[in-house]
Order: sequence, then C-alpha cells, then structure tokens
Amino acid sequence: MKLDALDVKILNLLQANAELQMGEIAEQVGLSSTPCWRRIQRMKDAGIITKQVCLLDAKKVNVGVTVFVSVRTSVHTDDWFRQFRATVQAIPEVVEFYRMSGDVDYLLRVVVPDIAAYDSVYKRLIAGTNLADVSSSFAMEELKLTTALPLSYAC
Repeated sequence: MKLDALDVKILNLLQANAELQMGEIAEQVGLSSTPCWRRIQRMKDAGIITKQVCLLDAKKVNVGVTVFVSVRTSVHTDDWFRQFRATVQAIPEVVEFYRMSGDVDYLLRVVVPDIAAYDSVYKRLIAGTNLADVSSSFAMEELKLTTALPLSYAC
C-alpha cells in the first residue's frame, strides 16, 4: 500500500497519541471523520497499523534498570535457534530480541528493577541454551526513548 501525505499526518498523530478521537484526527489533517476513519481502517487492513498500546513509565512500575545483553554462540542450527528463541520468549523481562550481523549474534534489551533481578534473568537465559558468550551492559542514563517511527521515508 502506498502512503500519501495525509496518511503520514494521521500516522504521526496516532504515534504521538493513539487515544485521539476520530474527530480530532480528522480536524488536524483537514478531513471529515468518515474519510479519516476509512484511511485508518485501510492502514490497519494493510498491516501498517499493527496495534495500539498503552506505554508505561518503567520506573513507576519498578523496572527502571535497562540492560543490553549481547549473546554469541558457536552453534547455528535450526534446533538450537528454536530452543534459544523459546528460552528468550519465556523471559518477560526481555522486551526486545534481535538477530544481529557482526561480532554479536543476538542482542536483547532487558528491563528489571535491579542487578539481583537481572542475575535471575541471566541464570534463566544461560540455563536454557548453549551459549559461547554473554555480555551485559547496564544503561546509565536514558537519553532518548521513542516508539514513534520516522515517517519521512514512507511516501
């Protein structure tokens, strides 16, 4: 699906505040409510809008410590990967999980209340699979965090 400038405006508004009423969105992009609703539905049907969520303050829900975990493995079989993925997906503190290029095979972002909680996550991670190296880096300060995607490339 090709996006136009109005679609991008709608998406930017929704990324900033998904609780906006249809009338507010329509007014801000210069449409009436029905055509605006149709555009949003079309973007949902096309899989551009995948879900609407509520973002929480990590510190206020006691998971204010962010740990980036680099994982290297010497095993690269499908069976190993299925087991590793299942292990990682079963750990709720892992909020992001990527397969990487370069020296690191996988990168995880973990949120926990403290180092002791991370140690528990680490033990679950290494118990589930055969890993060559696990390296953990604790974020000292959050300088930028956004869920909004840049949309200048969308149309």
